[in-house]
Amino acid sequence: MRPSPTIDLNRGDEVPAAALTKTKILIIDDDEQIRGLLLKLLGNGYDCCEAESAEQALTALAADQFDLVISDIQMGGMSGLELVPHVHSIAPDCVVLMISGQSTIETAIEAMHAGAFDYIMKPFDPRQVQAAVERALNQSLLLKEKRRYKDDLEILLQRRTAEVNRLAYYDTLTDLPNRILFEDRVGQAVAVAQRSGEAFGILFIAPDRLKKVNETLGHVCGDWLLKEVADRLRGCVTQGDTVARFGDDEFAFLIRQIGETKDVVEIIRSVQEALKPSVDLEGQEVFASASIGVSLFPLDGNDCQSLLKNAGAALYRAKKAGGNNYQFYMPEMHELASKRLTLETSLRHAIENEEFVLHYQPRAAVDSMQITGVEALIRWQHPQLGLLWPAEFIPLAEDTGLIIPIGEWVVRVACRQNKTWQDEGFTPMRMAVNIAAQQLRQPNIAKTMVKILGDTGLAPRHFELELTETSIMNNAEFAIDVLGELKQMGVKISIDDFGTGFSSLSYLKRLPINALKIDQSFVRDVTTDPNDASLVMAIITLAHNLKLEVVAEGVETEEQLNFLRLLRCDEIQGFLFSKGLPAEELAVFMRTHTAEQHTMVHA
Repeated sequence: MRPSPTIDLNRGDEVPAAALTKTKILIIDDDEQIRGLLLKLLGNGYDCCEAESAEQALTALAADQFDLVISDIQMGGMSGLELVPHVHSIAPDCVVLMISGQSTIETAIEAMHAGAFDYIMKPFDPRQVQAAVERALNQSLLLKEKRRYKDDLEILLQRRTAEVNRLAYYDTLTDLPNRILFEDRVGQAVAVAQRSGEAFGILFIAPDRLKKVNETLGHVCGDWLLKEVADRLRGCVTQGDTVARFGDDEFAFLIRQIGETKDVVEIIRSVQEALKPSVDLEGQEVFASASIGVSLFPLDGNDCQSLLKNAGAALYRAKKAGGNNYQFYMPEMHELASKRLTLETSLRHAIENEEFVLHYQPRAAVDSMQITGVEALIRWQHPQLGLLWPAEFIPLAEDTGLIIPIGEWVVRVACRQNKTWQDEGFTPMRMAVNIAAQQLRQPNIAKTMVKILGDTGLAPRHFELELTETSIMNNAEFAIDVLGELKQMGVKISIDDFGTGFSSLSYLKRLPINALKIDQSFVRDVTTDPNDASLVMAIITLAHNLKLEVVAEGVETEEQLNFLRLLRCDEIQGFLFSKGLPAEELAVFMRTHTAEQHTMVHA
């Protein structure tokens, strides 16, 4: 192989535009005369090199970058057709032109099948050679641009994915771990401590004057106070411990490997010392004292939620004591324990007495505002307490295991109602039901869903399961198998309250899901809070790149709808369109809405 000299052809031909960039071309032929002729034709405008065999060409390709390879088809040793896959493997953006002495269509097809872009015939017509080379180089430019665009898109997706991941597990104001990540670490600490027999502690810390600062100096100053407290608390943790922002006005400490109670007291003293110096907020001196509640494993609970609940109860007592003090959890702090037991008893009877009712909240397509489906929402018509919302009894149902029969009842009634609406002449639509983590963990969950669909006569394509990120991630592999089986039947799968749970984006692309539902906590301030706006935009972009639909929950204003429409969100759900309604009222709503839509279309 040798580089070609620059040769003046004295033909008066225009130099190709590509020649101005000195594009690199590798000419391969075992006939030196053919190589010489091509070098003479192309050497004036391009940076040409030659090789007398495919094997020699592969060495050149490994050592240098070429935009175009011109190769004879028939050569001694490796043929030109055999060479083409090797060229594309080494240089994916390199284009290959084949040289052929045969003008049959079979030869052309063979070259194309091998991966060649085009071919030129012997004997050479200089103009045809130049034209074929220019076409091939234009193709090379297109391939490079396509790869550049793909690489840029991949970088952007990785960046956005990292941002979403960061936003999911870290507080944007203080850059501390958020509640989701903190609870996960507490869960890990419980698992480790149960094996090792070690103790650990949880501290809830609430700045005493935050509410007053917000009311008198404004939320900007309140945020500055929170950031200052976060910085000081960060300096109090040791390796292996965690400090997090647990709520709007609360921080949390996870203290591992406690030997005695005095170890916790020493840490509390260090926190109090760190918070002693005053904070300057726009010229106003503020002292950042705090109330602190403590729970200990295993004394005050042997699971994450019990420990958090008891630390919260202790914090409440510290606040009631006037602030700037700490309280360890004591069993008598829970005066509501007996009420909880009473409520649990009532809950068991509620299933037998059929005290549960379903309301249905419709969803609408953002572009047309046509109803696309409804979500079933459970309510408890308590004989003494009146109509109770899910937040008042679902956690208790999950703690007691009653969520399993309650959840199955919801699915059955919702499917039966959807089939009834279809029989009454309503346009078929999807019925969405949210299932809890305990339900998803049931080994027969798929068979249960199939049986209910069969019993009620509802087609799988008109049924949708909504699950939270956390419920899926509790056993991701099992969830993937179960949901995959249901999706294959036609059941639609969506992740509810996306962005608030603990999930892995590496699993997200593997999950057999159809849609993401953006939690209303992000939608609420989407038109006023840049962070929420950026997060919603990132989620929609991520979902659409993964070929998923996006449903925004909690849409209450026209401004929110317009913003979501601008971002090409697919569907909305919220009070702007309709609140949850009993079946009879929703039927009236659907008839009215359909009539209004029909009138608008024909107006």
